[in-house]
Amino acid sequence: MFYYISFLRPPPTQAALSGEPILITPQIANDLRTEYYTDVQDIFYSWSLHPPTPNLVITKPVKLTSWRASTMYKEILVPPPRNVRNGEYWRLVLSSGTSRKDQILSLSDENLGRQPFPVVSDPIFFSARSSKAVKQERIQRSYVLTATNRDHPVIFHITEQTSFDLDKKIWDSGIGLSSWFIQLHSGMVSNTALVSQVKNALFASKCDVLELGAGTGIVAIVLGILQGLLGSPARSGKIISTDLPSALPLLQSNISSSQSLYYPGNTPKSVALDWDEPDISTQVASFVSGIDVIVMSDVTYNTASFPALIRTLSRLIMFSLSVAPAKPPLIILGYKERDVAERTLWEIGRENRHTF
Repeated sequence: MFYYISFLRPPPTQAALSGEPILITPQIANDLRTEYYTDVQDIFYSWSLHPPTPNLVITKPVKLTSWRASTMYKEILVPPPRNVRNGEYWRLVLSSGTSRKDQILSLSDENLGRQPFPVVSDPIFFSARSSKAVKQERIQRSYVLTATNRDHPVIFHITEQTSFDLDKKIWDSGIGLSSWFIQLHSGMVSNTALVSQVKNALFASKCDVLELGAGTGIVAIVLGILQGLLGSPARSGKIISTDLPSALPLLQSNISSSQSLYYPGNTPKSVALDWDEPDISTQVASFVSGIDVIVMSDVTYNTASFPALIRTLSRLIMFSLSVAPAKPPLIILGYKERDVAERTLWEIGRENRHTF
C-alpha cells in the first residue's frame, strides 16, 4: 500500500499580500483516502513560483508539522512566500523530506513507497485586492523516471481532483504498473519467458496499445514517454487511453501536459469507452493492424462491473483477431487486492478463455 500526502482542507485559490498565513489541513492516507497513515510523519513545506522559469524558483523546505492520525483534522498555518509580489502565482509543496528529490515521486526507485508521496497545490494568486476565499479543487504530483538510453531524467506532472470522483485520482496500481514498465524498459525486471514476451511486445517493435479504465492517465503517459525513447514513430506505435466520458477532460489535460515528452506524432489519445456499450467500432477504428497490448490497472475494485469488463475484453479480442488472426492481444493487468471477491475476475476470465 502507498500513502499520499494531500489536503483535507486545501489552500485557497487567492491570498492577500498582507502577510497573513495560508490555512490548510494536510492529511496522509491511502489512494482512496479511506485508511490513514498510522506512524508519526514530519511534513515539510516550500513555495514554488508559477509558471516555472528556466531557473526554477523554489524555497527551501521547512518543517510544517508532525502529522499524527490523532490530530488529523488540525488546521495548520503556512507562512506565505517571503517577498511575494502582487500578481504572482505560487504553488504550495508538501513533502516528507528536506531535499528536492523528496518533492518528486521517483517511479524508477526500487524502494518506491517507503515514504508518503509528496503533493503540490494548484497555483495560488497573491493579490493586493481582497477576495472571498475559494478552496482549490485540484492537486498535482510530480514524477520522475530514468531510462538507460537517456542522459537526463524525465519529469512529468499529473493533476488530480480533490473531489470524491474515483476516476480523477491516482490509484496505487497505476503507480505500481507504471513503475514496473519503467523497470522492464531498463532491464531491472528478472527475465522469464513471460517477461520477455511483454518486453518484446511493448519495446522491441511497433506496439499498438489500448488502455481500459485510464483514470488520470499515468500509465498511458509513462508508456508514451518510454515508447518515445525508442527513437522513431514507426516503432513506437499508438496508444489509445479509454475511460468514461466524465473522465476524459482531466485525462486529456494530463496527456497534453506532457506533450513535449512524446515522440512527435505519437501522443497518446483519450477516447470514451463505456463497458456497457456493445459498439466499440469507433474506439478501435485506428487499429488497422490489430491491438498488440491491452493494459488495465485498478479495474477490479467494483465486482459488479466484471461481466461488462469481460464482455468488453471479448469484443476487443474478437476485433483484433478479425484483422490480425495470428496475433491475439497481450493483456496486462495492474492489480491491488482490496477484497477477496475481486479474485472472481480471473475465474470469469478463464471461463471466457481470457488470461491476464
